[in-house]
Amino acid sequence: MKYCDLHTHSVFSDGTWTPTEIIREAERIGLAAVALTDHNTTHGVPEFLAAAKNTSVEGIAGVEFSTDYGNIELHIVGLYIPPAYFDRVTQMVEGMKERKIQSNIRLAENLQRGGYDIRYEDIYDATPDGHVNRVHFAAELVKKGYVRSVEEAFNTLLAKGGGYYEEPKRLPVYETIAFLKEIGAVAILAHPFLNLTEQELREFLPRAKAAGLDGMETEYSTYDEETTEKAKRIAEEFALFQSGGSDFHGTNKPDISLGRGRGNLAVPEGFLDALKTCRKELPAPNAQQEKMASRK
Repeated sequence: MKYCDLHTHSVFSDGTWTPTEIIREAERIGLAAVALTDHNTTHGVPEFLAAAKNTSVEGIAGVEFSTDYGNIELHIVGLYIPPAYFDRVTQMVEGMKERKIQSNIRLAENLQRGGYDIRYEDIYDATPDGHVNRVHFAAELVKKGYVRSVEEAFNTLLAKGGGYYEEPKRLPVYETIAFLKEIGAVAILAHPFLNLTEQELREFLPRAKAAGLDGMETEYSTYDEETTEKAKRIAEEFALFQSGGSDFHGTNKPDISLGRGRGNLAVPEGFLDALKTCRKELPAPNAQQEKMASRK
């Protein structure tokens, strides 16, 4: 049986590996396919797809959107994003990116007022492509000795409701799912049990599926066997395809390996074969369509 990894991050969001390095490692460990799903951007995908050419690995163009479901943050992974629609993805998240920048600036200011020597400009300058997330703040806090690990930073100084971090407004979740289907991509609910209880998940899925949700991650690095089995049962109950991935971030999550997670991850290639049936081949958008999309 061959395996794949349908959830990874590069230096174009909050990972530490380049897209090319991810492809090289995927080929070294024998993965059949790997998806690059950077947070709210496809900027690293052209390099990723180019690196996958003439290799044994299928490179999949993806993105992971941060969305709002009421007061809950949910992540929606898009797979098989058509290159002709990369600009539409950028337009989709442009306002959110500016809100994220302002949130980062406020986080740095709040930490400084709390006595922590953390400067947004230093983090931004050290981050490839300037896509700063909380994990970059966590790494800086570790570097300066304020916390012992990235995990400790997230559980304390960077925790939601902890007094320092203010969440930016994100994309509406159902609109995001519909957008992915509009451009012919595959829409996946990422790591549902990191954000939702079982009851909340069951309440969310009917409307999400009506909006176009194709599947959800049932195989994930931090899931134990019981959680994985529960996710599989719910996916089958709601007639959703299964997906999965490591959520690889390089050294920003040193305990997570590409393709294997914490050593217990195995996403069968059959998951991907099923998901492929959900994508649609669409003509490239014309100038008028692009103009209309930019106004949305």
